[in-house]
Parts: sequence; C-alpha cells; structure tokens
Amino acid sequence: MAETLSDFEPSTFTWSGDTRAIYRLGSGPAVIVVSEIPGITPSVAEFARTVAGRGLTAVLPHMFGEDGRAPSAGYIGSSITRACIAKEFTVLAAGRTSPIIGWLRALARDEHQRCGGPGVGAVGMCFTGGFALGMMVDDVVVAPVLSQPSLPFPLTKAKKQDVGLSPEDLARVQQRAADGCSVLGLRFTGDKASPAERFAHLRTLLGDRFVGVEIDSSPGNPYGHRKAAHSVLTEDLDDRPGTPTRQALDQVLSFFTERLSE
Repeated sequence: MAETLSDFEPSTFTWSGDTRAIYRLGSGPAVIVVSEIPGITPSVAEFARTVAGRGLTAVLPHMFGEDGRAPSAGYIGSSITRACIAKEFTVLAAGRTSPIIGWLRALARDEHQRCGGPGVGAVGMCFTGGFALGMMVDDVVVAPVLSQPSLPFPLTKAKKQDVGLSPEDLARVQQRAADGCSVLGLRFTGDKASPAERFAHLRTLLGDRFVGVEIDSSPGNPYGHRKAAHSVLTEDLDDRPGTPTRQALDQVLSFFTERLSE
C-alpha cells in the first residue's frame, strides 16, 4: 500500500469469486468512494478523508491502476486502455449495466451491515461516474452521487444520453426515485466526456429527484476553470470558499450527512 493511503485500514472484499482490495477510514455510516481513472490517486484519497471527517466511514475499493499512485499522462492512458478491455466494464454498449456494479452492490450491503445507519452513500467519478446510479438498484444505497459520469463513451447522439444501465435496472432506479430517493449529479459545462445530454436525460427519467449541478467552464468563466475541466471533486477542485467546485463539494457532503443521519 502506498504512503498515500497509510492512514486507511486495508482489507479485502470478495463476491462471486472476485476479490479486491478496499481501504477504510472513519466511523459511522458508509460511503463507497469509487475512484476515477487512473485509480485511487492522492486527490481521491483526500476526498475520502473529507468524507470521513463528516462522521462517516469512507470505503475505497480498488477498481484499476496502482492504489495511491499520482496521475500522469502515461499512467492515465494505460489505465484507460486496461479498463476498456476489462470484462467488468461496459464502455461502448448502450443500455447495459457494467458487471462490476454487482460487486459494488454487494460491497455496499456488506458495509451497511458493518457500519450501520439508515443506508449507504456512493459516489462514482468519470469512468465510474454512473456506477452509483446502478448501485441504487439496491434499497441499501440511499445517497447516490454521479460525478462527471462518462460511460458509455458519448460517441453518438444516443450514447450521449445513455445512463449506462440495463432496462431492468433503469426501471428499478426510476421506481426508487419515485419513492423519494434523490440522485445528485456533478459536471463542468464544457466537459465533452460527460455531456449535457446525459444530465438532461436524467432529468427526464427521474424528474425533480435528479439534482444536476453544472459548473461553468466556458472560456472566460469567472473562476478560471480550464476549458477541459473534468474532475469536480478531485483534480479540478478549487477548494477556496465560495468557488463553485467548493460549493459542489459542500453540497455532496451535506447530501451524504442528511441522507445517512439516524
């Protein structure tokens, strides 16, 4: 385990023959933090520490890459290549749920038993951004956050709208939303990997139970977000009080604490 994660408790979780490392920090109800490409980077770990600081248990499962390693262009590229050919992830096909989401649902159920509380929170980022929506199929997930959801890759008009779930899973998510479970989404306005069409479709599917936060990254925007800004909660986070990304972070933390309070 890298020094980046030295304050986390390492463990493993196995479901359906798939054993993966997990890292746990804090106490209280669990929040599953599903890392972005290239993996559990220092900024992902820092976000998890912030979650744990709110009286919650942050749980980071290994998805890809080298746990704790800082991002670089080459490392990101190699992680994308490996993830794209891995059977656990559905990156191109519309209307399909990535197989890894079954493992994540099982992890959420296990952490709920371990940590207690009214349910579990979940946040996916980028490549995994939509996974929290798929985890919401289980009643145990009561606070799903989609940060810049990028799958399936938005290569066509239909895929720009697609939310990466099978029809059966999508119907269950819609029912949960109708029953009162809210979904929080985050993206930068100029982010082509997480297109506006996807958020618009989520609003159509879930109504006012989908809360979409879209942060201005147009040229000349007041806070200087770069045109290619992508990672709202990690690499592109401007943590200064009053900035849109800090406000988005605070909204995510409040969403978790409100939904997971006894």
